[in-house]
Amino acid sequence: MRLYMKQKVFALKDRFTIKNEAGEDVFTVEGKFISLGKKLHILDQHGEEVAFVKQELLTLLPKFTVEQHGEPVAQIQKKLTFLKPKYIVTGLDWTIEGDVFSHDYTVFSGEQAIVSIHKKWMAWGDTYELDLSESADVPLTVAVVLAIDAVMDAAAAAAASSSSTN
Repeated sequence: MRLYMKQKVFALKDRFTIKNEAGEDVFTVEGKFISLGKKLHILDQHGEEVAFVKQELLTLLPKFTVEQHGEPVAQIQKKLTFLKPKYIVTGLDWTIEGDVFSHDYTVFSGEQAIVSIHKKWMAWGDTYELDLSESADVPLTVAVVLAIDAVMDAAAAAAASSSSTN
C-alpha cells in the first residue's frame, strides 16, 4: 500500500490529509493550535481517532509517545550522537535504517520492512511517500512516521534556537 502525506508550509496549526494512490483521503491529521508540546490526532475517514501522537515535555532530547485507544504503544526519541542523527522506537520491536535526516529511510520489525519513507523534494510543503508492507498496522505505522517527523522537527528547532543565541 502506498500513502502520500503532504504538510502545509504556512499554517497556524497542523491539519492535513494522508491520501492513497487514487488520491482518496485515508486519514486526517489534526494538531492543536495552542498546547504545551506538539499533539497530533490521527483520524480515519469517519472522523474516529485511530492514533494520537504527543510530545513528552521536560526531556533532554525530543521524545514523542504514540497512543492507540488511550494506551501508549510506542515512544520515539532522538539519541545523542555526534555524527549522524539516530532515532529509537521503544515499545515496538522496530528499528530505523537509512538517512532519516534526508527523509529516506525504512522502518523494520526484525528483518521485515514495515514502511519505507521517501521525501519528494520538488514539492510545495513537506510531501512524503510511504510504502507500507501488506502486514503493516497502517494507523500505527502512520503514527510512528509522524512521530519520527515530529522528533526531527523538534530537534531542528532546538538546534536553531541554540545557534541563534550564540
